[in-house]
Amino acid sequence: MRCKNKKCKMQKVHFFIIGCLFCLNAFCQQISGTWEGVLQVAGNEIPVVFHITKDSARKLSATFDSPKQKAYNLACGDVIIKEDSVILMMPIIKGRYAGLLNDDKKKLTGNWHQGPASMPLLMKKTSEAVVIKEVKRPQTPKPPFPYKSEDVEYDNSDKSVHFGATFTVPLPDPNANYFRAPVYPTVLLITGSGKQDRDETIYDHKSFAIIADHLTRQGIAVLRVDDRDMGNTTGNFNIATSADFAKDVEAGLNYLKTRQDVDTGNIGLLGHSEGGMIAPMVASKRADVRFIILLAGPGVKVSELMEQQAIDVAAASGTPRKSLEKYRPLYRELVKAIVNEADTAKAFSKGMLVFDDWQKDKSALLVLSLTGVKDEKSKARFVESFVKQLSTPWYNYFLQFDPAEYLTKINCPVLALNGEKDVQVSAKQNLEGIQSALEKAGNKNFKTMEIPGLNHLFQHCKKCSTDEYSELEESFDPGSLEIISNWIKTGRFK
Repeated sequence: MRCKNKKCKMQKVHFFIIGCLFCLNAFCQQISGTWEGVLQVAGNEIPVVFHITKDSARKLSATFDSPKQKAYNLACGDVIIKEDSVILMMPIIKGRYAGLLNDDKKKLTGNWHQGPASMPLLMKKTSEAVVIKEVKRPQTPKPPFPYKSEDVEYDNSDKSVHFGATFTVPLPDPNANYFRAPVYPTVLLITGSGKQDRDETIYDHKSFAIIADHLTRQGIAVLRVDDRDMGNTTGNFNIATSADFAKDVEAGLNYLKTRQDVDTGNIGLLGHSEGGMIAPMVASKRADVRFIILLAGPGVKVSELMEQQAIDVAAASGTPRKSLEKYRPLYRELVKAIVNEADTAKAFSKGMLVFDDWQKDKSALLVLSLTGVKDEKSKARFVESFVKQLSTPWYNYFLQFDPAEYLTKINCPVLALNGEKDVQVSAKQNLEGIQSALEKAGNKNFKTMEIPGLNHLFQHCKKCSTDEYSELEESFDPGSLEIISNWIKTGRFK
């Protein structure tokens, strides 16, 4: 779900190619190069590397490495220069690094901000040159394509958001005699949590480009769209909720129905993670959605999903489950105390009381290992991070979401897939929830599948932690692609 623990959600970290600003030549030269530092997070050291480059027009760009996660060449957002300071924006994780260049020009003293958290981070310049580590992503589609790929643009109904997208459509059979131009079944792809591009690029894995390529080769047209304030799409992502994103999907459906090459009676939605909760929101109110495909979509209340995610993500990273089960009631009670409290000061006070009550019978070592709290100051930071996160419009809406409200109204064909090893959206928990809701709806045409060995991104995994996403060369399981295309073409009508 764009989490990502990341937050959760999921402890996954997304970064994208940057738009750069001009700077004075002297400062450009001083800031360009490779910078290394170490974040201290709950007693763990996380190395950070920035590669800052300038082109002939003195425009700066940057990429980011997290060597401990084996994640390389992750693109930042804008590189902003303010006098002798630099800000590296990372909007996809709601993060940034802000550093002041020291007098020796070899150090940046600043802070790493991610979500509600802020941590000091000293960066040291280790090289004037930038050496980019090659990342292998063999599944990323490369032209020439045996189909038409068209960059398209359209607006929503009130013109408040302008969308940039890619539409791929099969080429007509040159040997066929058509009475009229052919039309094709069409799928609109819906990204997961966080601001994402049309390819749902995560650690350079371009899963939506891969899905679109596969489906279009199978005779199915595909529309994939940049999220708000990403790529060629406008709008304010930071104040939007999943309900707004559902309206964005409706704008995409309306656009597809204007095209002469789309079978307007056979348009479906495919959503990954949060996209798998948005697809039912749209399908429950629009009869023109012919089918939906949910990839790691939620089937239980999101508060329950995120509680389980917090446990599973930490367990996959090596924390004993026995200890983590002692964290579960803290997470649950903090959410209950904070989520519906509009006054952040009152929410903070309630959260502090919850934490005090929880830690009464816990050893200081256990509290530190599970929360990073060692004193009153760190406890306040921990609770404040919950308050800040739960007070954002998107996360507050997201956490209170119950997919059953929409799934119980759906009678169109549904395919729900989950990776067995998914630590962000538990396969068993959520597939059972989806099945139960669809049965309650009286839906007779649905299929749920737990696919062995796959993680949240539908990669075959070994450690199956969120940290491993970047280490794997596989971007999306070919077997799952076949399941999806075969179901669209045949299975959903049986």
